[in-house]
Amino acid sequence: MTKTPITIARGDGIGPEIMDATLKILEAGGAQLSYEEIEVGEKVYARTGSVGIEPSSWESLHRTKVLLKGPIFTPMGGGYKSVNVTIRKGMSLYANVRPCQSFAPYIDGLHDKMDMVIVRENEEDLYAGIEHRLTQEVTQALKLISRPGSERIVRYAFEYARQNGRKKVTCMVKDNIMKIADGLFYQVFQEIGELYPDIQKDRMIIDIGAARIASRPQDFDVIVTENLYGDIVSDIAAEVAGSVGLGISANIGEDGAMFEAMHGTAPDIAGKGLANPSGVLLAAVMMLVHIGQGKAATRVHNAWLKTIEDGIHTGDIFRDGTSKTRVGTDDFCKAVIERMGQNPTHLKTVSYPDGGGQLKIPALRTIAPVKKEWVGADIYIENVWEKAEMIAARFNEGWTGSVKLALMSNRGVKIWPDGQPNTKTTDLWRLRFKGAMNAQDFLNLQAHMVAKGLTPVKYDALYTYDGAEGFTAAAG
Repeated sequence: MTKTPITIARGDGIGPEIMDATLKILEAGGAQLSYEEIEVGEKVYARTGSVGIEPSSWESLHRTKVLLKGPIFTPMGGGYKSVNVTIRKGMSLYANVRPCQSFAPYIDGLHDKMDMVIVRENEEDLYAGIEHRLTQEVTQALKLISRPGSERIVRYAFEYARQNGRKKVTCMVKDNIMKIADGLFYQVFQEIGELYPDIQKDRMIIDIGAARIASRPQDFDVIVTENLYGDIVSDIAAEVAGSVGLGISANIGEDGAMFEAMHGTAPDIAGKGLANPSGVLLAAVMMLVHIGQGKAATRVHNAWLKTIEDGIHTGDIFRDGTSKTRVGTDDFCKAVIERMGQNPTHLKTVSYPDGGGQLKIPALRTIAPVKKEWVGADIYIENVWEKAEMIAARFNEGWTGSVKLALMSNRGVKIWPDGQPNTKTTDLWRLRFKGAMNAQDFLNLQAHMVAKGLTPVKYDALYTYDGAEGFTAAAG
């Protein structure tokens, strides 16, 4: 069998030792792999400054299109970009897939019946990292949700469910508050869900959804959600399952993939031979399935399950009464290899198809164009002392343009006209103008404001789409 080339990055802290153990187990399991090794993380930051990955590493990633990665250290403080996020975006790894399963009674968890997969959008949302400081008192972070990005991840979730025998997909959003951004994500979920009549569909508001993962995880099968929500609920799910150290993550794109453990570098035990390699090992099992080596994935995963079932546990999951033998990294590795070819007796045996390869999603739909009309503008100013009535009077003096000052708000709450007297304000004020506009109207509006001493610090054009407003009202 021809060996499949992959790129490996041993990572920082405990990364090198758990990667070594993982590669030994993969070889014993019959995985046919050749390795290109790259260095990312702490040492690269020291050499390059703010970037934890070098150009030669990108060359390897684009050549092999598969990365198996240990945990990576990102320096604290401004100016340092996460290598994980950089690789996800650089390879357009849009789907983050995180299985979370309980292994009761062999590993203590909060619930015995838990077997869910979280499919998290991986490129958009607040993790786009677009932030600004607008005034002395106010910052902003832009939450970006697109129709193509939403459709791609929702399709992946339904295709994953169908190909893995899953029965239900739950969409977690906060569309009762973020009616436009999260509203779009859920709207796409509903549209795509109609194409999968064989799969149950469900929706949950993210806050109660997160609580339900903690209290009734058996209610969930596949969860699809946005970037930030997915990051949070997958950590909750891993903790409920028994250990974040067992959490695994696959990052999938149309032309590449990265597989990693969810846990960090654990510098306090690095080099002591105590670390649990299970996170990287189980991520490697997902990698083997992805590249079509399902037979090796089956052998490795079942040997791991048998080791867990036999009570041979590293310190992070060792519990008196359920565990039998406390081992370090090397002895755990040896125990898994010794059980190669064996299946668990009580835990569910796994079986992966050989040659299956990467999950493909159907092409995205072509959406008919809509009628877009410019109907106003939100213009923000920095204001500390002046009352809303004075700002309105100053603007209206001499203004003859077609748009009218409709309202003023602060932190999303209407201040003028007829605002609530006890509303607390910051130094960032939004002035909303309504009326048909064009580019020249927009320039004239800004010029008038500057002439009146109302210097804008931020602008948002307001549009309707087929008559529906593409912006929210101010509270109040």
